Amino acid sequence: MQFMIFIGAAVSLVFNIPYAWATIIGRVRPNKVSWLLWSIAPAIGFFAALSRGWNWGQFPVLISFSTTALIFICSFMNRKSFWAIERFDVICGLVSLLALVVWGLTREPDLAICFAILADIMAAIPTIVKAWRYPETETWEPFVAGVFNAGTGFFAMSVWSFTSLAFPIYLMLVNGIIALVILRKKWWRVKAHD
Repeated sequence: MQFMIFIGAAVSLVFNIPYAWATIIGRVRPNKVSWLLWSIAPAIGFFAALSRGWNWGQFPVLISFSTTALIFICSFMNRKSFWAIERFDVICGLVSLLALVVWGLTREPDLAICFAILADIMAAIPTIVKAWRYPETETWEPFVAGVFNAGTGFFAMSVWSFTSLAFPIYLMLVNGIIALVILRKKWWRVKAHD
C-alpha cells in the first residue's frame, strides 16, 4: 500500500507546480504569511514525527512542506502576485510563531505536533478569509491535492499513534475547508445559471 503515498505525492506535485507557476505569472496571489508558516509548521510536524523514527506515512507531510515552501518562494517573483498583508495577518502570524517557539522550548514530539497544528491553523486563517472575500485570487486544485496527499499517508502507516496521525488528519481537514471556501462561489454561480 505504500505505492499510494507516491501517487499522493505525484498528485500534490501535479497541482502545486501549476499553482507555483500561476503565482509567478500573477494569476493567483497567495498570502505570504500563510505560505511561509505553512512551510514551517509541516516541517516541524515532519521532523517531530521523524524523531520517533521514519515511516512512510510521514512522506505526505514532507511533500506538504516542500511544495508550500516552493509557492512561498515563487510569491516573490512577480509583483502581480502581491497580496497586501493586513494587521489581522500579522497577528495570526505572530500567534503561529509563538506556537512554534513554545514547541521549541518543550521538545516533546506530541506537544510539538499540537503546537505545529495550532501554528498551521493560525497560518491558514488569513488565506481562508482572503479566499472567502476574494475567491478569484486563489485556485482550489492545490488544496484538493493536499487532502488527497495527506490521506494517502494512512495506507503506509505502520504505527497508529497521535504522533503519526495528528498532522495528516489536520492537513486533510484544513485543505478541504480551504478548497470548499474557494469553490463555494463557483458553485453558487453555476446554480444561479441553471
